[in-house]
Amino acid sequence: MTVNAPWYQDATAATVASDSSAITTWMLNHKAPNGWGTGQMKIDFSLLALEVPAGTATRTSATDQNFYSSPDCDLAPTPVPQGGVVEETYPMVPVFTGPFSGYDCFGFANGDDCHMLFVARFQSRLYELYHATISPSNVFTAGCLAIWDTTSAGDRGQQCTSADAAGFPIAPLLFTTEEVAQGHIDHAIRFILPNDMIRMRTYVSPATHGTNTTGPLTSIPYGGHLRLKSGYDVASLSAGARVIAAAMKKYGMFLSDGGNIALTAQSDRLSTIKWSDVGIDSNSLSALKSTDFEVIDHGATVDVTQRCQRTQLTQ
Repeated sequence: MTVNAPWYQDATAATVASDSSAITTWMLNHKAPNGWGTGQMKIDFSLLALEVPAGTATRTSATDQNFYSSPDCDLAPTPVPQGGVVEETYPMVPVFTGPFSGYDCFGFANGDDCHMLFVARFQSRLYELYHATISPSNVFTAGCLAIWDTTSAGDRGQQCTSADAAGFPIAPLLFTTEEVAQGHIDHAIRFILPNDMIRMRTYVSPATHGTNTTGPLTSIPYGGHLRLKSGYDVASLSAGARVIAAAMKKYGMFLSDGGNIALTAQSDRLSTIKWSDVGIDSNSLSALKSTDFEVIDHGATVDVTQRCQRTQLTQ
């Protein structure tokens, strides 16, 4: 995405929402001890955004209608590089027995998210698939494909979903081992909460979509933007965790989807630098409480209608 996209904006001086304290306090009281989906801020390492080499062959996926929305989801062929991986289903690990075997999503039959993320810079496109798999018999199936124009900072249309419920792209919000190793993360971070912690059927800019969430008015809406308080003392955090905390102070994190494990880091499955190399594990930020954050004001909330109006991409 371009530098004008919301994820790359310095939020250090952004205005705090008038109900910020009410929201973060409610989170803390609702999910002891620290106010996140599992009670503590955990990190998930199951997603991977793959760089697609120029000339990669495209593939058309069969559509799983149970996870498909029209016109939200695109229908264009997807460039799928060999040797890649789908979102992992814990505790299963990818099996690399063939060029596309890593895309066989273990939890597909159970309705798991099974994201596939493809960055095709030669096309200026980002392809993000929700509930996707390539079976051992080489059948490519997906629920929803969201294609993003990486030359644009825009969204895909109001009331339109993407591979994430808030209508956001996923790849730009993942933090990586390489970023932590170099000492800075120059973008906001993706975070998620359970449906009962997300304000009922509302979203706020820059989100474009919401779902049948059930949280009260004191909960945060889809698209909600949290910023770690500038005065938060990071001295007790590991060196790697301090890099992540610095990004939370400067860029913040956006509520992107429903689920329990709060933060999403990029998988190191295909990286030369591993999370263990930079001293990060699932508990590295578990000390952070919801009340250590402020909610940034992004204006009035929008009621969810799910009446998306856009032109699907078919090629």
